[in-house]
Amino acid sequence: MSVARVVIGVIGDDIHVVGNRIIQLALSEAGFEVFNLLTRNRPEHFAQAALEVNADAVFVSSLNGEGEFWCSDFRSHFVALGIPSVLLYVGGNLVVGRRSQEDVARLFAQFGFDRVYHQSADIDGAIADLLEDLSHGHSERARAH
Repeated sequence: MSVARVVIGVIGDDIHVVGNRIIQLALSEAGFEVFNLLTRNRPEHFAQAALEVNADAVFVSSLNGEGEFWCSDFRSHFVALGIPSVLLYVGGNLVVGRRSQEDVARLFAQFGFDRVYHQSADIDGAIADLLEDLSHGHSERARAH
């Protein structure tokens, strides 16, 4: 099996870079080839990067709550480029205000995400989920973690 490729980055006008760097290091240490878009990205940046590097997965982060705005209809950008099966994960502080993990997971599933990690700092769990999803060739749609 070849090394899985993962595109990561921070969505919207969010400039929180520390968590992004931690995710990059953890994924690299786990054996993934990581392409880091850093901060201030739009959905189409993630889709274009995934196409260019033939990515298996995309990790999107948001710490300032802008995820809800910027990630609506996220998967459509991948579908438009002919790569609808790229695994999509999102994590951080994804929405403004207090909502349950289940409500946030349901919302981001509607946006096209496979896994949702709202207010969770468990990168090891996300990596385990990614390995599981890759081993099955697909993912279970948007489970909260």
